[in-house]
Order: sequence, then structure tokens, then C-alpha cells
Amino acid sequence: MWRFLAILFLLPRHQHPSSRILVTHNELKAKAMTKLNVIAEYDALAPEFNLIREMLLARKNAGLSQADIAVKMGTKAPAVTRLESSLINGSHSPSLATIKKYAEAVNCHIEIKLVPN
Repeated sequence: MWRFLAILFLLPRHQHPSSRILVTHNELKAKAMTKLNVIAEYDALAPEFNLIREMLLARKNAGLSQADIAVKMGTKAPAVTRLESSLINGSHSPSLATIKKYAEAVNCHIEIKLVPN
């Protein structure tokens, strides 16, 4: 779901730093997704990741920068940056009104559905 490549150094406690193993993001994710608790947390975050993916795609399709969106929303570019990043890192849940303003700025509308489990 994440589109960036994370390269991590995994170093077991018993190994010398010169014997570090380079692991890609996809490899690390595949290993983590074998654990039930990780799968549950990952699935719980799906709505937020889907929303940010849609927002970024709409901004790209509209050919707008964060600064352009900010002007249309009546705010400043750092606020749009915080909005987009808050959905990625889970630090903040934007209001429905804010998401609606963002959607209007990229010439879209929002649809909300309640779906039975």
C-alpha cells in the first residue's frame, strides 16, 4: 500500500555491525504481514490509506500543487501538507468539512457510504 521504498538495516543483537542485512520495504512488509496482529492493524488503516490515495490522485489529475489547493481552500500550503501527511501518519483526523473543501478544490465531490461488515 505504501509506494515508497524503505531501506532498513536489520541488525540482530548478536551480530557485528559489519554484517548488516539490507532489506527493502516490500520484503519487510511481507515479513510483517505474516503476523495476525499486524494484518489486523493494517486492515484497520485501509480507509485512511484509501482516502489519501484518492486525494493525491485527484490533486495530480487536477494538475494542482499543494499551494494551488491551499489558495482554493482559503488556507496556506503548509495546512494542505499537514492535511495530506496527517492521513498518512495518523496524527490527525481531518473534519468532513475540510475534506469537502479539499475535494471541491480539486473539482471533485465526496461520497460516504455505510457498508455492513
